[in-house]
Amino acid sequence: MTVTLILVLVGILALGLLASFAKGHSLARRSPDELSKSLKVVDVDAFRNLVDPSEEDFLRRNLPAAEFRAIHRERLRAAIDYISGASGNAIILMRMGEAARRSPDPSIAEAGEKLVNSALRLRFYAVHAKTKLYIALVLPSTRIPSRSLTEGYESMTRNVIMLGCLRYPTEGAAASL
Repeated sequence: MTVTLILVLVGILALGLLASFAKGHSLARRSPDELSKSLKVVDVDAFRNLVDPSEEDFLRRNLPAAEFRAIHRERLRAAIDYISGASGNAIILMRMGEAARRSPDPSIAEAGEKLVNSALRLRFYAVHAKTKLYIALVLPSTRIPSRSLTEGYESMTRNVIMLGCLRYPTEGAAASL
């Protein structure tokens, strides 16, 4: 029974990885302008609220146990959605950074390199955080550290703004998005 369960989980993981690779390859064929239209809005403050331990403690103290567990699971699922959006944005911005790295202008190439590195770090944090959130769905007493993910997303956002300012000095960062 345990072996079967492990094989099923490995199969699901393999399918997820294949889907992720397929998405990445389809993004590689798009121009940076097309990619920027695919970005999703991610409310970092709302995400922080969802995974804030003091908010969780407040809900735990003020709600009946069954109601708390239901609301806690909803909050965890919402946090997973936020992380998925941020992770998807990281893939897109990684592609944009790769295009900027090929620029003949050294400052744009350097900004592109920083963006790629930030996006890769965020992808790593996202996988780690989603794993912890899925564990917390099964074991509600698990605490979720959100600091590295939110800091990674904010760092990536700063790098996008810097790249936009370098690429489009007269139009500002909004032109890069």
